[in-house]
Amino acid sequence: MHAFPRHHPNTTARARPHATGRGLARLAAVFVLALATGCAVTPPPQAFDPWSEAFAANWVRLSPERATFSQYFRGAEQDALDSQLSPQTTERREREQALAREGLAMLDRYLASSLSPDQRTAALTMQWSLQRSLAGAEFEDLAFPFNQLGGLQVRSVNLLTQSHPLRRPGDVQSYLSRLSQLPARVDEAIARSRASAARGVLPPRFILERARGQLEAFLQAEPSDNLFVTALASRTEKMADLSVQDRSLALQRAQTLVTDGVRPAFERALALLNELHPRTTDDAGLWRLPGGDRAYAQALAANTTTRMTAEEIHSVGLREVARIESEMDRLLKTLGRSQGSVRERMAALRTELQPAASPDPRPMLLARYADYVRETQERAAPLFNIKPRAPVIVQRVPALTERTASAYYTTPTPDGSRPGIFWAPLPGPTFNVMGMKSLAVHEAVPGHHFQLALQQEQAGLPRWRQQRIFGGGSAHAEGWALYAERLAIEQGWYEGDPHSLLGALDAQLFRARRLVVDTGLHAKRWTRQQAIDYGIPVSEVERYVVNPGQACAYMIGMLHILALRDEAKTALGPKFTLPAFHDVVLKTGSVPLDVLSDVVRQWVKAGGPAA
Repeated sequence: MHAFPRHHPNTTARARPHATGRGLARLAAVFVLALATGCAVTPPPQAFDPWSEAFAANWVRLSPERATFSQYFRGAEQDALDSQLSPQTTERREREQALAREGLAMLDRYLASSLSPDQRTAALTMQWSLQRSLAGAEFEDLAFPFNQLGGLQVRSVNLLTQSHPLRRPGDVQSYLSRLSQLPARVDEAIARSRASAARGVLPPRFILERARGQLEAFLQAEPSDNLFVTALASRTEKMADLSVQDRSLALQRAQTLVTDGVRPAFERALALLNELHPRTTDDAGLWRLPGGDRAYAQALAANTTTRMTAEEIHSVGLREVARIESEMDRLLKTLGRSQGSVRERMAALRTELQPAASPDPRPMLLARYADYVRETQERAAPLFNIKPRAPVIVQRVPALTERTASAYYTTPTPDGSRPGIFWAPLPGPTFNVMGMKSLAVHEAVPGHHFQLALQQEQAGLPRWRQQRIFGGGSAHAEGWALYAERLAIEQGWYEGDPHSLLGALDAQLFRARRLVVDTGLHAKRWTRQQAIDYGIPVSEVERYVVNPGQACAYMIGMLHILALRDEAKTALGPKFTLPAFHDVVLKTGSVPLDVLSDVVRQWVKAGGPAA
């Protein structure tokens, strides 16, 4: 998966002036003024680019965290945003909805004008994103503000310990400013949770307990050993221009903020969870909440970018599970393993392949991941004409979230200060050794790294598309990463390594089972235990509970890309080449699946590789 993303997932300079220059920016401003005063005017297509850049910048300004992840601006404005935390208030969310409505009104007018194909792709992508934002706003309060994956107690730690820039002394002050605001943000999230609980909107008991465990772990450390203090210490140890005295004062200030503000706020959050606990149940799906059925339909639409129903997705999952298990059964039999179900035989094989517990195998496994990334970069070379310039490295997921985290990818900074990072969780005590190569393909090469880092480097795209301020949701991103896994199988990257091939097929099976389980939980009233019994790990089941529909994006997205590839191959015949097809998909960047379909079909109509 990718991060906020890592998503998830995961900055650069301010939005550069568009190539059309100041004259077009003035033209766009005149057009917006005319609309505001009620004049009926037709927007000139050449005004779309500067308008979209300006609108995207305003959208980024609503979220200091988004600005930090993307480093969207420069100078004083970026520094100011890097020192803030978004309020967890209704007022802030209403401002975002108002801006979305304003943007959609403008896009309707632009889409009625004679935009170029690239502009139309951009406009449709922005329109889809804003529509999804408004459609999801109605159900935003159904999410638990302290869930174990994206709750404030997790986001704040990941932001400050990983993503907040610490390049120069001014960044240290921004770090301390954010740390000082964190108690207020926690209290706002507590108020939001109480308001939801008053309406009967409560998390499942097991989700509350996961979040409670994280808060308890956070509070165990003394202030001097708190993550916010130790991260600041380690990340400023070699900072140029930061004197020993100033660093010492900053660490003292961080410790004081943790002691006097952050810890008491986290204690208040823990008290809230303890208070709510007796009122929770183990019912898992959205169906349990008021408006839950409509909320799940919206979640599926947002994550798959399709109009598929829960029942249709469930059926696709069952079909794919049967197909992949049949393929795995044949391969297992070639290894002399014919007794028991596919799941039982794979479990036995995993046990046999476990590394020795001592010495700690994690350094060896991280090194193996790095080897796999290097290998896949060599194997991918003939299949892609364009590749990202930025490097990619492997790092272990931070300890606070490792036990509940999935692997994820964060994008590099365009200024080269941070590479793309494939974050690998290694909580132990057992490890999925067979699936390591396939995971490296998915998160790094040619999966998320090729896709997301390359999009960031596409000089021909507007800055907001490079940075995925508006994009195609999970279906395009995760669909591509799963397509990369499928591509590795098709291209024989596992020849001579049947265990890794089984791991790759098992990863595909896992994504097919997700379709069944996600729809089962939220539309068919499956219990958490039913989902686990179907073959999904506990942490993954709990991820689907708090992030409905996202697990469906992978397989639905991959199947759509495969269908487009087959369509193009049939239409182009001998003119079709894989590298050219990959170029089209990757150069287009993150878009909804129907927009991707239009782009690929236009490419085919124009002659394919010759175009």
